[in-house]
Amino acid sequence: MNPILSHPGRRAFLASGLALAAGGAFAAAPSPLYDYGAAPELTGLDAWFNSQPLTLAGLRGKVVLVDFWTYSCINCLRTLPHVNRWAGTYRDKGLVVIGVHTPEFPFERSAGNLQAAIKRFGVKHPVAQDNRYATWKAFGNQYWPAAYLLDARGHLRYRHFGEGEYDRTEAAIQALLGEAKAG
Repeated sequence: MNPILSHPGRRAFLASGLALAAGGAFAAAPSPLYDYGAAPELTGLDAWFNSQPLTLAGLRGKVVLVDFWTYSCINCLRTLPHVNRWAGTYRDKGLVVIGVHTPEFPFERSAGNLQAAIKRFGVKHPVAQDNRYATWKAFGNQYWPAAYLLDARGHLRYRHFGEGEYDRTEAAIQALLGEAKAG
């Protein structure tokens, strides 16, 4: 028997979402995305860019990626090309990306500075300015960047904090779009 699978900690290993594939390579085990319940509504936003104001209730039937970011955070700037690509690639398939810009520093509160950054970084999806941290607090968020993925019913189904895991995030987007199409 494979020593990894016979180890006493194998249940924790398998529960981690990894499985031993043929040939000894590790592969992601298929599993449904966890349902964290209904997502909180977007609230207390100061301004919208690239869109009229949106509500999550008004986006029922769509898969929604809520991306908390700030334009002078290097970690956010490293994730932005991926977020921009997902917004463009999956828009016609039912994904709505909403950037929630929550400032870390006072100069980031300026709508003019934010608008210039949106243009500079090629952000075409809707961006909401959350200067009072109202949506940040509603989501219980603590990190830049942070991605929250909602299914077509408005339930939080996936979250990721920081950089990386782009393939996993994209797979979650695809899975929820598939659910929405089948649903």
